[in-house]
Amino acid sequence: MNNPAFRVSKWPISYKLIVACLVCSVSSQAQYPGQASDKQKVSMKAPIKAYSFNLQDVRITRGPFKENMDREGQWLLSLPVERLMHSFRVNAGMNTPKPGSITKMPKPLGGWEGLDMELRGHSIGHILSGLSLQYASTGNEAFRKKGDSLVMALGDVQKVLNQEGYLSAYPQQYIDRTIAATSVWAPWYTLHKLFAGLTDMYTYAGNQQALDIETRMASWAAKKLSPLSPEQLQKMLRNEFGGMNDAFLNLYAVTANPDHLKLAQLFYHKAALEPLENGKDNLNKLHANTVIPKLVGEARDYELTGNEKAKTAATFFWNTVIRDHTYAHGGNSDKEHFFEPGKISEHLTGNTSETCNTYNMLKLTRHLFTWSADEKYADYYEQALYNHILGQQDPESGMVCYFTPMKPGAYRLYSTPDQSFWCCVGSGFESHSKYGESIYYHDDKGIYVNLFIPSEVNWADKGVKITQETNYPEEETTRLTIQTKETVRMPLYLRYPAWATAGATINVNGKALKIAQQPGSYIIIDRTWKDGDQVEIKYPMSLRLVATPDNPKVSAIAYGPVLLAGEMGTENMKGTAPFHDPEDPYQYYGYDYTIPASLSHTINTQGKKITDWLKPVAGKPLTFETANTTEGKVVELEPYYKVHRQRYVVYWDLN
Repeated sequence: MNNPAFRVSKWPISYKLIVACLVCSVSSQAQYPGQASDKQKVSMKAPIKAYSFNLQDVRITRGPFKENMDREGQWLLSLPVERLMHSFRVNAGMNTPKPGSITKMPKPLGGWEGLDMELRGHSIGHILSGLSLQYASTGNEAFRKKGDSLVMALGDVQKVLNQEGYLSAYPQQYIDRTIAATSVWAPWYTLHKLFAGLTDMYTYAGNQQALDIETRMASWAAKKLSPLSPEQLQKMLRNEFGGMNDAFLNLYAVTANPDHLKLAQLFYHKAALEPLENGKDNLNKLHANTVIPKLVGEARDYELTGNEKAKTAATFFWNTVIRDHTYAHGGNSDKEHFFEPGKISEHLTGNTSETCNTYNMLKLTRHLFTWSADEKYADYYEQALYNHILGQQDPESGMVCYFTPMKPGAYRLYSTPDQSFWCCVGSGFESHSKYGESIYYHDDKGIYVNLFIPSEVNWADKGVKITQETNYPEEETTRLTIQTKETVRMPLYLRYPAWATAGATINVNGKALKIAQQPGSYIIIDRTWKDGDQVEIKYPMSLRLVATPDNPKVSAIAYGPVLLAGEMGTENMKGTAPFHDPEDPYQYYGYDYTIPASLSHTINTQGKKITDWLKPVAGKPLTFETANTTEGKVVELEPYYKVHRQRYVVYWDLN
């Protein structure tokens, strides 16, 4: 999301909307088939092959994902409610102590949450989601209580505003401006985050007040939109609106109220979606994170209504983005926009891969995987999770970056604790709080093991618990232990990654299994399991080049699933680097990395195979070195997600 920029959106049909009182069951903001099934009032209209586990059923036990999640949780808990609520209370006229009053004004938050920012308030929605996801992921009551405090404070603001349920940190005039198609910075996007956060607080933390607040907000939205003509809606939806279609589709799923479906359909963006439904790539120059959430909503539409056009749009879009617009770490976009298909080598800049884009691409991927259980979706999920999302967070400070620049010699520019609050800070509150989402899935018979992360999954319906132990990707072996009181017949579907071209080894209780499957599929072990049974999985890793589609001489380097980056030191890093200057909320955009002229990103391969010019470093897992740069310097490469607070090279010119 760039600074006050204006995005194109959609034109639907006007509906007379009446929002009835909601029942006391709501799904999470990113609802996937299989989750909260006892609360769903609308049956699935799409065939489903793999169901999600509830987040509460999965626990991350240790490793880098657990460490990231813990740091993110500490950040969430450190932000005072008074400061988070300040702009909301000012908007309602609640927080105006007179000079000399014993009531002290809380220090306002900065960056995108400043009182002079039209997007203010979006972070609170993300924070509500982050707190509820942390609570579901850990069971730690501190997260639920912090979320409860925020919800209570939001309820007070909504009551004082007394505007038919409207709730925001900015006045309704912003909504009026976007309806009139005049300049304003994405007010529906901001409200989407708040809707989603309240829904998550109800779903994951059981907060009834959150549902009540959201009910009144939905009633206000219906009254606001119902008088609009199709032409007015078309103009309004040219501006970025996040995933409002997804939010209202999830309401429909749990209420079965057709008015909620109509409300979601008002956020169908014809100009963006119709070409995709017809198999036409219209992405060049479009603002990426304006488009991606619309396709998440389309995926949900297909699941709840059986709309085949929505399915076509979602799958065509995903395939197009992965094939033509995705960098080696799983991110996409340059200066937040899609570009000409396949022209990756022409877009290795300091403004690549807005992290929110990958956050939303992973949401879409989850939906698509449930429909087909196709391994390619799990491959992408691993690629983007390990190489982009995991590496977004600085392991020393817990701060996160907006872009992950592919420009040789650039570095990650991190946020500050209370003076940034970019959209990618907000999505980071969620991404680093829900790592348990896609490790495991299930069908009616067995469990899919998609990711190799130290964790536990409890499938209560089967009476089975699986513990996964591994140091992956620093080791090639993963061990699964089955826990069950009674013997159970159940297939295990073990992901066989497409990158694992060196083969696989599977042992059950120490006995090797014959493997007939090929990489890019699932190895199926269908047997009767007893308590204590163990499965050992080994996928040997090897070096490989990830060439840009438009120039085979410009290439990234990967080892198994892990993208490698050359360490280039800290020379000429100036100012507040590697942290964002809190005085400039848009500093990340067009940032000058002051790259030394002597920095080399060319390797003399002399036509030899990669193992001839890139050698492992003894005693340092996943670390390699080359002496064949144009200056003859030795450059050490390690996983991109580990290269922090220094310059790096991801894409190399190969001679």
